[in-house]
Amino acid sequence: MTAAQFPILILIIPLLAAFAISLFGGRRDKLAYGLLLAAMSGSFYAALQTLLLVLETNIPIHYRLGGWAPPYGIELVIDHLNAMVLCLVSGCALLTAIYSLPTVRAEIPDRIHHYYTLYCLLVTGLAGMVATGDAFNLYVLLEISALSSYAMLARGRGNAYYATFKYIIMGTIGACFYLLGVGYLYIKTGTLNMADLFRLLAEEEMQQSITIRIGFILIMIGIWIKMAFFPLHGWLPNAYTRASTTTSCLIAPLMTKVSVYIMLRLMFSVFSVEFVYGVIPWHEQIVWLASLAIVAGSISALAQRNLKKMLTYIIVAEVGYMVGGAWLANESGLAGTVYHILSDALMTLALFMAVGAIIHKTGKSSFAAMEGIFRKMPVTSAVFVLGGFAIIGIPPTCGFFSKWYLIRGGIETGQWLFVGALLFSSLINAIIFFRLIERAYFGDLSGHGHGPLPERDEAPAVMLVPMVVTAAALVIIGLYTSEIIGRIVLWTIPAGL
Repeated sequence: MTAAQFPILILIIPLLAAFAISLFGGRRDKLAYGLLLAAMSGSFYAALQTLLLVLETNIPIHYRLGGWAPPYGIELVIDHLNAMVLCLVSGCALLTAIYSLPTVRAEIPDRIHHYYTLYCLLVTGLAGMVATGDAFNLYVLLEISALSSYAMLARGRGNAYYATFKYIIMGTIGACFYLLGVGYLYIKTGTLNMADLFRLLAEEEMQQSITIRIGFILIMIGIWIKMAFFPLHGWLPNAYTRASTTTSCLIAPLMTKVSVYIMLRLMFSVFSVEFVYGVIPWHEQIVWLASLAIVAGSISALAQRNLKKMLTYIIVAEVGYMVGGAWLANESGLAGTVYHILSDALMTLALFMAVGAIIHKTGKSSFAAMEGIFRKMPVTSAVFVLGGFAIIGIPPTCGFFSKWYLIRGGIETGQWLFVGALLFSSLINAIIFFRLIERAYFGDLSGHGHGPLPERDEAPAVMLVPMVVTAAALVIIGLYTSEIIGRIVLWTIPAGL
């Protein structure tokens, strides 16, 4: 096997694993689990090798499926940005797969192999969305990941079916907006290949076309619905809160971040800096809307008393961070957005894993589950604290450095409302997490429905190991921020900023 085949293996391995788990995984749960781990490990290894190859050559990789040359064939295009995101997707999927066994057995005891099949299909769709160089193929992979996520979310607790139905309606509307926008571009250009679209849309006649402008607006609205950008976020809190623990740990860190990546890819690989910030001069208004999203998401998180729902509203605010940074129209803001895709995915994963372990052990998802939990689950509590510090933006976690770049970008462009919203969000997050930390470290286990529990009753090791690895990554990535910015992030900044 040559290095040239690694890009396609990132997608093919989980896709083939989905078939294998569906056919053979029903015989034994451990067989399905083993196939899942093997697939996620293989996909992550291929993604890591692809990233190393891109860093070594500093040249994008073009992989032509079936040997057909674009624009007639479909190609995968891997550069610094999506090589990083592919490692993020496959890495988070691997950690969640390791973590999943106890929670899936407890929450989804029947037909576990069907659930793991959906897991592999979702990872295939997400990785394909990141890697594809074709605008229509992106839609196809978007639907693969969406359909898989609908089925996984519906297998949650309580009113999961109703919450998933709302997600289906909004997700379908978002997909239709995107597809209609791509249709407008195809009518005008006659191609769906992103590189061809970029070349044709650079012409002044195309940039002034009302058809192209409408297509751009429709595509952006569709992506904003998919990423739950305020006020299009109504589907997200209940869907993620009602989901099973493993589903939350997989979808919450990845779905919105991949959607942000798609927004960036379409803005700068299909359209251009001149078109996005000049022909469609809405960037100031979008930054204002992002600031409102940050404030609204943070206040909504402060009002919650359910751990998972509180985290979902923090996601809404974090989406505002990244959209606002992307539309600041300067290098610092865009660098902060790209870096925040990485940092936010990891800190969201750490927090959802920690909360999932607490729910698994206590059976409660309310704030009362945190009472004195440090004495019972010290490692899980430490992961929760570190994830909270990253969300607040305390150094040396990576969350501090991504916020630093976003704030600097806002200062450079004079977007003081955005800067104020970021600082306000950090203050609200500090209030939320220090209140929970106080309960965890100084609260009393007695009298809160926990019963006669042993002094220490940690989550199983198979859950602890991925949690600790994720928490450690928050610090390690923060310590290597300058290398990540220099070798990856700055290569993603388009010319003209």
